[in-house]
Amino acid sequence: MTEPISIDIWSDIACPWCYIGKRNLERGLEATATDEDAPQVEITFHSFELAPDTPVDFDGDEIDFLTRHKGMPREQVEQMLQHVTEVAARAGLEYRFDLLQHTNTVKAHELLHFAKGKGRQHEMEERLMSAYFTEGRHVGRIDDLVALAEDAGLDGAEASEALESGRHLEAVRADQAQARTYGINGVPFFVIDGRYGISGAQPPEAFESVLRDLWAKRKESVEIS
Repeated sequence: MTEPISIDIWSDIACPWCYIGKRNLERGLEATATDEDAPQVEITFHSFELAPDTPVDFDGDEIDFLTRHKGMPREQVEQMLQHVTEVAARAGLEYRFDLLQHTNTVKAHELLHFAKGKGRQHEMEERLMSAYFTEGRHVGRIDDLVALAEDAGLDGAEASEALESGRHLEAVRADQAQARTYGINGVPFFVIDGRYGISGAQPPEAFESVLRDLWAKRKESVEIS
């Protein structure tokens, strides 16, 4: 039995390129799924906070945040968001920066670790990103996160207790420490089999190529042994 390829993804649910990269990976996997001997993968999401100093309730929209906190000219920000929106559309995502509620994401990351323990991390990651980028939902307050957890098939009371207690914060910090060890300073960042790094929202074809190549080499080594 050939071991699946591990894909460890460092991302922030408030990172527009992370959602695009996630969708492109999924499209790459869909393409390889039709192979006669399709690569088997095991995906794990890891925490990375792009703006840990962001307040839970930010007074303003995404343009305000980037102009105030990042010192970027307003016109440059508008052009950048338009570009990201167009790239997202090509990935099948409808970004709504006009609705987006900028917030601190540490509790969302804690929720992802809670969901991981329940076998629902992938569903939770998708629900959070969709809520944030396409629905204008708040993803920083506990009550809002609990509602999203229930959408992802998790028990609301258990999710609430996990977030109120902060018992998954240590796991969030461990992910961030591992990112520093790998030298990751931007996301999305994909670590394949703990050896190969892929930075940024690469196109689906890039993931197809890497996965097929690794799977072929893995099958070859198994046959030789």
